Amino acid sequence: MFAKIDTKKGQFLEQTKAARAERAQERVKEKAAQKIQAVARGFLCRQRFKKGISHDVDKLLQIPGDKEEEYKPTLLPALEVFQTIKKYFFAVDEGDTVRFEYLCRYLLISVDSDNLRTSYVSVAMTKKHVLPWIQQLKDILWRSSTMLGCLKPESHNDMKVITVHLRLLITFTSPASWKILKGKTGEALTPGMSQLCNNVMGHLNSKGIYKILQGLLTRGLARPKPVFTRATLTAIITLALRPLMSANFSDNLLTVFLLHILSVPAIIYHISHTAHECMSSLITHRIFKRCLDLMTNEQSTRIIFNSLEGNYALCLMANLIHLGYTELEGLVENTLNFMIVMIRLLESCKMYVQNKRSNLTHWHPVLGWFSQNTDQSLHEAMPYVVKQLQLLWSERMIRLLFSVLLEYVEATQNNSTAHSPSSPTRNILKKALVKASSSKTVNPKIKLDSSVATSTCMPCALYRTALQTLSQLRSDILGGLSYNETLLPILWRFLSDLGPSCGLKTFLDLLGQAPNSTIHPVFSLLTLFCETSSHLIITLDDMEMYEQQKVFKMPDFVKMSEFLNLFVFRVIWHGLMDIQTAGWSDVFSSSWNLLMILHERDARRSYTQNHHWLVRDVKASHFMGELERGRKTVQFLMQKVPHIIPFHERVILFRKNVAKEKDALGLTESVCTSPQSTLITVHRSRIVEDGYRQLAQLPSRAMKGVIRVKFINEQGLDEAGIDQDGVFKEFLEETIARVFDPALNLFKVTSEQKLYPSSTSYIQENHLALFEFVGKMLAKALYEGIVVDIPFAPFFLTQLLGRQQSSTYSSLDELPSLDPELAKSLTYIKHYDGDMCDLELTFSCDEDCMGRLETHELVPGGKAISVTNENKIRYVHLMAHFRMYRQIKEQTLAFIRGFKAVVNPDWLQMFSAPELQKLISGDNMEVDIEDLRRHTQYYGGYHNNHKVINWLWDILEKDLTFPEKGLFLKFVTSCSKPPLLGFANLEPPFSIRCVEVSDDQDTGDTVGSVLKGFFNIKKKDAGGRLPTSSTCFNLLKLPNYSKKSILRDKLRYAIHSHSGFEIS
Repeated sequence: MFAKIDTKKGQFLEQTKAARAERAQERVKEKAAQKIQAVARGFLCRQRFKKGISHDVDKLLQIPGDKEEEYKPTLLPALEVFQTIKKYFFAVDEGDTVRFEYLCRYLLISVDSDNLRTSYVSVAMTKKHVLPWIQQLKDILWRSSTMLGCLKPESHNDMKVITVHLRLLITFTSPASWKILKGKTGEALTPGMSQLCNNVMGHLNSKGIYKILQGLLTRGLARPKPVFTRATLTAIITLALRPLMSANFSDNLLTVFLLHILSVPAIIYHISHTAHECMSSLITHRIFKRCLDLMTNEQSTRIIFNSLEGNYALCLMANLIHLGYTELEGLVENTLNFMIVMIRLLESCKMYVQNKRSNLTHWHPVLGWFSQNTDQSLHEAMPYVVKQLQLLWSERMIRLLFSVLLEYVEATQNNSTAHSPSSPTRNILKKALVKASSSKTVNPKIKLDSSVATSTCMPCALYRTALQTLSQLRSDILGGLSYNETLLPILWRFLSDLGPSCGLKTFLDLLGQAPNSTIHPVFSLLTLFCETSSHLIITLDDMEMYEQQKVFKMPDFVKMSEFLNLFVFRVIWHGLMDIQTAGWSDVFSSSWNLLMILHERDARRSYTQNHHWLVRDVKASHFMGELERGRKTVQFLMQKVPHIIPFHERVILFRKNVAKEKDALGLTESVCTSPQSTLITVHRSRIVEDGYRQLAQLPSRAMKGVIRVKFINEQGLDEAGIDQDGVFKEFLEETIARVFDPALNLFKVTSEQKLYPSSTSYIQENHLALFEFVGKMLAKALYEGIVVDIPFAPFFLTQLLGRQQSSTYSSLDELPSLDPELAKSLTYIKHYDGDMCDLELTFSCDEDCMGRLETHELVPGGKAISVTNENKIRYVHLMAHFRMYRQIKEQTLAFIRGFKAVVNPDWLQMFSAPELQKLISGDNMEVDIEDLRRHTQYYGGYHNNHKVINWLWDILEKDLTFPEKGLFLKFVTSCSKPPLLGFANLEPPFSIRCVEVSDDQDTGDTVGSVLKGFFNIKKKDAGGRLPTSSTCFNLLKLPNYSKKSILRDKLRYAIHSHSGFEIS
């Protein structure tokens, strides 16, 4: 019973709870409905209100249905307009750009009205509304400014809108165009209205209008083809200048102007080409001078540098250069400040320049690898920026920056011409005084603390910094400076007047006071002179350098090379600059670079006296001793300037290097009792083929070792005899003579009969492998000290040394050694004054390949690229490079590969190309007969005091001419030139043997033949026989003649008829 009661009670409570919850939910629904209704009513009310306002605005603006239709609204009372605009800002959405555009148009039309009632400006003339009106104007103009930040100038429609907003901003930031202020009544109001506009402009500036203008300018100008018209660009620049003018060019606003306007890529370039009125305005307000005054202040400079990225610092610098170039008066007055600012800007860019590519760098078309990102628009604007930068090394700029030095040079030249002697007596006296004073110390005409020195070193420091920073414009800068007819002569005059030997003592003293330090400004002058001179001299052909002597005279080159030779040597030898510092110092590298260019030109065509390049500060023996002891500085000097040591000493060093390597490899009997040797068998009729087959694949070590040769004669039998280097020498000479024979078509000869690889060598099977073999054989001859009479073309020797890859090398210089006619033609093109298009040349050349004409392009697509006056210099250098390098590149590389397999290429860096030819073929000096006699061995009964031997030496010394002595040497050794280190180093030694029979009957020395020769017993008269030789053993087979006259005649006949090239 109680259970039933409990169940009913529970049900009742549940129902009550459910009813209560339902009532609560109903109340929530009711409240929600009321809230929704309130929101909806509010929304609808606001919409109606906005709609009403929009209707009022539309009524005011009278927007035409067709956008192309001309906008001519009926002007309403200004106060009504003011009230409607208040409503507009309260109710209309900012995204409604169309209404805002037409509002701007309406305001412009109203201001253009002279009706006081309808002109929007008239509201400001009532005291009650002036403050709200100013605020409203600020809101309108700021919204207009923000709209400029969103629009795209490249869009035609957007460009129309941009023009409207710019007109609005221009109109309401200056009362000059307000028509209601025209006339006498308006004149009284103008000052107040101007102040009001300044107030508005200050507001826009504080809100950030400069940043908006910067973005707009960048979007419109930083592109391949700028989109701004003259009117648009003028409006933007006028707008940018107004805050400056209203603030009387305060430092703060000028800083903002620099950061946001003058850092826009090539802005001044576009102003000068598009908006000339703006350019005049910039000049009138002395913007250039004001900017320099600001940036010479250290604190202001720091603020600007910290705010600008490296990219925009470069753009700022380019704009300042262009502005200064245009505002010449300001540049003349502020030259020093200009250079200081330029150096600082370059150094700020340099902080972000990297030497190599990495994950953190980006490529910059002017600065190279750069540690800051560069957006696409900057890349597109760079051609214009480069044009501005190029003004820095233009003729006008150079003359302006070096004006003080120019005045000094002109003054000294005038003085020297004015003080000419009036009589012969005075002239003689003057010469005597000069001669007497030449031994004394000459006081320098220019002192380092003089105004001339200071004014000259500063622009040099500027250009030095530019060369270091603007890495991708380096050639352009050097070209502009070196081809300028003014700069190099006056810099050379400065150096010449700095003291004896171009102020050598001055430079060394500065380094002595602060070793490794090249901070002093005069080092900038030395660096710039060396860099620009190097660039110029490389491009000079022989006619320009030796005949015309355009920039420098030949005595100048002699004096210059003497100074640089001593400077480079003493800086290292005396420890004024350590090796590590010299490795990266531009002072040392530029000096060394110019020195080597002058040395190489002298090596090709001498302009100095003998021993000019030798340094007399230290004896060669002492230098070589220090080198043997491993002194690092001496090793460095030997690597950099080996020419300071006599050639003879360097040849000795080369032979020592070979001997050391042989010892290290165990290839000599002094190190190894039975050194490893290679035996090859060679058939007389197949010398090259058999040698190539057995030696081409021989390892490098084996090629450097002993190679023994067994000859097979024409009958197929082994030739008798023991190889004591003689048979191998014969094999080597025979091989080299055959492979270098032009008939084989591996090599060709120049007009001077000098050898170089043939471009058509591919007709030979495996021609590149054959070139590698030839390179090994020539290197083996050099390695063993065997001189071979093979004259190479100088350009090929240069490539063998690897010098064609040097920055000091010019293909055009050496072209005459290959093809004098082509060199003459290219020189004609280089100096051609007419229109190059008349010659109808392209960047291609034709080659006759075995009767078939082949066309080679000098650059990709070269057949379609015409040679013009602008690119003709590039054309002549590319043509020379093609003929001397590209055309025979594969053959040359194969030859060098074989050559390097035997001779260490580092050893050859001690020699110039002509010296390498001497190393291969011996020297052209006269044969030293006394030296030859001292190192001669005698056989067959002959001895040093034998009658026939005395006759022989007497004939060689007194009767034979210089060419005949060479022929005699060629007759007995196969080479017409004596060994470089004298006949003591001839291998095998020169020997003379007495013979009484012909070569085919000669069996060598016997006891009988020796006795007969010694006692001068003649078996029969030798008068009918000629002297013969075995060149492989350097052996002269000399019959025992009865008369000196017979010996002289027979010897002359033999050496002239080449009858001695027989094999014993």
